[in-house]
Amino acid sequence: MRKAEFPRKTKETNIKAVLNIDGAGESKINSGIGFLDHMLELFAFWGKFDLEMITLESDLKVDIHHTNEDIGIVLGEVFKKALGDKAGINRNGSASFPMEDVTASITVDISGRDYFKIRIEPGPYEMPVSQEGYELKDAQHFFEAFSKHLGMNLNITIDNPSKDLHTTLEPVFKALGKALAEAAQIDPRRKGIPSTKGVID
Repeated sequence: MRKAEFPRKTKETNIKAVLNIDGAGESKINSGIGFLDHMLELFAFWGKFDLEMITLESDLKVDIHHTNEDIGIVLGEVFKKALGDKAGINRNGSASFPMEDVTASITVDISGRDYFKIRIEPGPYEMPVSQEGYELKDAQHFFEAFSKHLGMNLNITIDNPSKDLHTTLEPVFKALGKALAEAAQIDPRRKGIPSTKGVID
């Protein structure tokens, strides 16, 4: 069972994550950001990760920026810790998920080298930049922090975004859970580290 805990306390936030990669998709999320809580519950459910994410202190009275980004940092670090030396994992994974006329496609590579890119293929609607107190740029900051601290190449494509930001981002988090679960899965045929260099930092 690949489990880990990761606490992070700064002058702005105090956040703790508990993760079981080989779980059943159960979650307990209380980030203080309701929209993000829902998205992380979907991520955990579809990735079959048992995830607890609790914000003990935050500066949400100012705005959500630091808490949102720091949750991405903590999530990346707890995954990195739980994966250990990454021996035997698939390393890469991909998934697509639809919601109404939106399709989100995700490709990940747990390579030790972080990179994040999001591409939005336009549709008939102009996607709102803010909804339920959460903005598209907040999602981008979250994904960037997550990929950086896990050491993951994360490419996201959103095809035909909805005029509803919730409908647009929900399949992204679902697809991310499925893609990361595939990448983290142990391949019994793989002996050692999945890199020709013999190490993934």
